[in-house]
Amino acid sequence: MRKMKAVQVSEAGGPLEVVEKDVPEPGPGHVLIKVQACGICHSDSLTKEGQWPGLQFPRVPGHEIAGVIDAIGPDVEEWKVGQRVGVGWHGGHCGHCEHCRRGDFVLCKTALVPGISYDGGYAEYVAAPVQALARIPEDLSDVDAAPLLCAGITTFNALRNSGARAGDVVAILGIGGLGHLGVQFAKKMGFHTVAIARGKDKEPLAKELGAHRYIDSSSENVAEALTALGGAKVILATATSGKAMSATLGGLGLNGKLIMVGISQEPVEVPIAQFIMGRHSVQGWPSGTSADSEDTLAFSALSGIKPMIEEFPLARAAEAYDRMMSGAARFRVVLKT
Repeated sequence: MRKMKAVQVSEAGGPLEVVEKDVPEPGPGHVLIKVQACGICHSDSLTKEGQWPGLQFPRVPGHEIAGVIDAIGPDVEEWKVGQRVGVGWHGGHCGHCEHCRRGDFVLCKTALVPGISYDGGYAEYVAAPVQALARIPEDLSDVDAAPLLCAGITTFNALRNSGARAGDVVAILGIGGLGHLGVQFAKKMGFHTVAIARGKDKEPLAKELGAHRYIDSSSENVAEALTALGGAKVILATATSGKAMSATLGGLGLNGKLIMVGISQEPVEVPIAQFIMGRHSVQGWPSGTSADSEDTLAFSALSGIKPMIEEFPLARAAEAYDRMMSGAARFRVVLKT
């Protein structure tokens, strides 16, 4: 049996430990992927802290996986050894629940998540179902592809399904792991792109990423600034603050929409009269399927969109995880195997 290095959590709240494990065998409908890079996401804390219902330990985290197919299990068609593939948050679906029957695979009632439902990408190899696979374009590196499979698809997919059209005012709230990609996608999609964050120090980066206008929420009234631009068709909220989201709502234009992708424990307070008279709405957006991941990667390669990353070797996964969770990383952390 071949052996591999992996980084696993043995119990809820336990440390990330480098261990030696058997290389998994791909079962029916599965492939074995030689991991080239795996991004670290804040959601990996769900595994490390044991916060996902039914999570079984030990478990290898990681759902931003870029690699190469190393072996193919039985009943696999159209995928070949040597193909570059990625696996994101959507790690498989049942195909027969009510949501799957209606084609809403990402909301499958028993959806699989790499690093939670089965061992993820903090390892040299990972076995994954073919429903989770996304093709990686040849001109996109593994380290750039990995974060696009979570932070990238979340912002890209929310924006392309938002109803906004080229030329519309689209605001990105927060310039972090999600937001720095959201600004790039909004610009490349042809939107009048507005970046919103705290402090003038973030303005040069926002403009470099493609923002046409920057709003410093610590010194400007965000709603008034957006209204002066004619009102936002879409506000993509990547910041993890319900209060900050609420402060933008007065800046929505007619039929404007707030789309939440950043998770906050604080509620968003909606001005009811304004929402009625402006036909405004609030929506959440949960990532996407492997086909959406593939679209994200293809669009990113076509448009030259790349995440800002910090690289760490697999052996320093614990340090890399702490770096990501501290909020000090600019802006995504990626493990190289």
